[in-house]
Amino acid sequence: MEWKVDREADKPLYQQIFEYIEEKISYGEYPPGSLLPSERKLAQQLNVNRMTIAHVYDELQASGLVERKKGSGTRVSSHKWGILPKGVTNWRKYIEGGSFIPSYPLIRRIRGEAKVMEGGYNLASGKLSSDLFPTDYLQSILSEYTFPTDLGYEHPQGLLSLRETIASYVKTYHNIHTTSSSVLITSGAQQALHLITQCLLNPGDAVAIEAPSYFYSLPLFQSAGLRIFGLPVDSEGMNPDDIMTLYKKHKIRMIFLNPTYHSPTGAILSSTRRLQVLEIAAELGIPIVEDDPVSLLSFDNEQHSPIKSFDRNGNVLYVGSLSKVIGSSLRIGWLIGPQSVINRLADAREQIDFGLSVFPQIIANLLLQSSEYPKHLEFLRQELLERRNEMLSALQDLLGDKIEFTIPKGGFFIWCKLNKSVDDQKLVEAGIKHKILFMPGSVYGSPNGYVRLTFAHLKKESIRDAVSQFAEVLNQV
Repeated sequence: MEWKVDREADKPLYQQIFEYIEEKISYGEYPPGSLLPSERKLAQQLNVNRMTIAHVYDELQASGLVERKKGSGTRVSSHKWGILPKGVTNWRKYIEGGSFIPSYPLIRRIRGEAKVMEGGYNLASGKLSSDLFPTDYLQSILSEYTFPTDLGYEHPQGLLSLRETIASYVKTYHNIHTTSSSVLITSGAQQALHLITQCLLNPGDAVAIEAPSYFYSLPLFQSAGLRIFGLPVDSEGMNPDDIMTLYKKHKIRMIFLNPTYHSPTGAILSSTRRLQVLEIAAELGIPIVEDDPVSLLSFDNEQHSPIKSFDRNGNVLYVGSLSKVIGSSLRIGWLIGPQSVINRLADAREQIDFGLSVFPQIIANLLLQSSEYPKHLEFLRQELLERRNEMLSALQDLLGDKIEFTIPKGGFFIWCKLNKSVDDQKLVEAGIKHKILFMPGSVYGSPNGYVRLTFAHLKKESIRDAVSQFAEVLNQV
């Protein structure tokens, strides 16, 4: 929350907060029927005692500005009480409508807490720790660069020089052969997936994704009206034979895969299975969407060739990103595919935002062309390996036989099975109470009793304390 109480002012804190909320209501920023934050959450956001917020809400209720109902929270009054103009729009009906589905409640709960939590440990985030950002060499590169004077609209597919660099980059690191005309620069991998589901599929179409899968946490599939079917993941990734089974039953039209250091399990689709997947998809005439955010972050120097590197018929749409190797806020991703597909998606994206800002594209281009980039990758691999090992050691020492896990050979996460019956909702709430955040398996399509723990977001010296806090929560539920 941007607004803060003034602790040096003569006016009492509760009065400042009352007037702030009253103003938001009168301006229509909190329309009739809208739900206000809970007492506890608002107290956290404003760093005040919960009783202060309770007093504020009591005063707002007495003034007729809000309505309070046990179990339903505090809402702005829906009746006319003199402040709002006549004929106020009922925004609540609009918010609850629309075709784009909100994130799952449990994910919103965790992300909301991450924004306001002071202290504590965040094992839920998929972001790098701040000390892993290439800040110094980024600063050095930018200090020597002269930005362009022409800031008009860029090409719909993105900055040409960056697309050329990406084409060279995927050839060097992934043995993928492409040209700049078959590259679309996107606002991270997420936008690429959104464009694919909105532009290449129709409501009612069936798609296959791994189970469990990060894709289960993305409402964009449901928002597009797609039917989702799972491909169970084992130690070698998903079984290609399951694709044929799903096709016969449901006529799936697209396959979404995260074959290297799969999120959340960390599994690696074997080379044999990669080729089988490609052959089956070609036989059925259905495309593969390959999401590949962390394959360069290998801990044993073994590189796993993307499915796209074997694709000679243009059946694979390859999605890459800099979010996991540079920083998520840079918002640079890319999609590689047949030029006709790229043109279709570029047209749709141009209708939405007329293309990405040129500045992050320039920065990404400079970073990828720099001689320091390979050094950064090596630094990142070593740091993540040390943090993975620290978390593995802490899990073994502090939780023992209470938990089972696979040892990831790359990436950001450790996938854990809890050897006790737990309810994900209760486990997450207990974690929030003790200031420890993690992602429960249910948001990825798994049953209760699984968690995904991130070792990339914490500094090494904090990891054991974080695991200790998680162990305490697990012992209490």
